[in-house]
Amino acid sequence: MTTPSTNSTTTAFYVQAIASFAVSLVAVGLGIAYLPVDPWVRGFLTVGLLYTVTSAFTLAKCVRDRQQDTYLVSRVDQARLDKLLAEHDPFREPA
Repeated sequence: MTTPSTNSTTTAFYVQAIASFAVSLVAVGLGIAYLPVDPWVRGFLTVGLLYTVTSAFTLAKCVRDRQQDTYLVSRVDQARLDKLLAEHDPFREPA
């Protein structure tokens, strides 16, 4: 049976992704806070920003879950094939 390659991220990449997300969220938040518009426009933009962030997290989770499901089905199929090949005896007489 072949061992699957794992695509684990390094700690540095993980920290960079978190820092990038935090910086972008703070930058857009400050941009909205200091925008010279009425408070209701600022509120609308803030709600839009929060909706975008939550939607991005939900989409990332759905993509991850689908990828894990595909990987699991592939592993089960591979295990079944390995079992069949291990049990197969090409020199056995048919019954």
